[in-house]
Order: sequence, then structure tokens, then C-alpha cells
Amino acid sequence: MRLGSVVLGLVLFVANGFVGCEPSQTGGGARKAGAAADAPLFAPASSAARMANDEGVGHYQQGHWDVAMEHFQKAVKADPNSAVVHYNVALTLDKMGKHDEATASFKKALELAPSEPAITGSDILKKHLGM
Repeated sequence: MRLGSVVLGLVLFVANGFVGCEPSQTGGGARKAGAAADAPLFAPASSAARMANDEGVGHYQQGHWDVAMEHFQKAVKADPNSAVVHYNVALTLDKMGKHDEATASFKKALELAPSEPAITGSDILKKHLGM
């Protein structure tokens, strides 16, 4: 019975896989299938911050801004050079109405990944940075 549940879980995980190309070395992330623009990004598999970041994404998607921020802050501590994590922090700060702090985090994300389309193409980032 347990083995069947594990196999079903793996099948569902693979069936709901990520879209987009492989994350770049600059820390780019992937969006889940059907994700809206300016949605939080999933951390690359190689990231030390992946688990905390992805937990934060789940809470962000549910509108739990404070809880999402706690997870994203853990992810920043685990990998301070992850553009994805800084981008997700910025999105959450924006939702919390902390726009100056959000702008600083968007700047950091862009600095860490200046050619990552998931970040550079963000309308909310552009709005914060006056681009």
C-alpha cells in the first residue's frame, strides 16, 4: 500500500513538472506550469536554499505573506547569492506594503542575475526600479 502511494506521488510530481529551460548559473529559477508573470520563482535544484524558498513559494501562493517571508529569510541565510530568493523576498515585501525594502531586494536580485529572463522580464521589478 505504501509503495503504491510513493509511486503515485512520484508520477504526480513528474506530471506537474517545471516549465522553462534549465536555471542559469546566476541563480535563475523556474516557474511552475501555468504560473502567472510576477509570481514567485522556484529555486534551482542545486541551491542550498531550495527547501526554504519553495516552502515560502507555497505560502506566498496562499497569501500568507508573513509565513512566506520567514521561509524566504531562511533561504537568504542559506544562500545569500541566490537571485531567485531575493526576487521572492521583494515580491513578498511588495505584497506587505514595504515598497522601499521591496525595491532594494529587486535591485539585489537584478544585480545577481542581470540576464535571467524570469527576473529581468518582471513587470513589478521594472515598476519598482523605474525601468
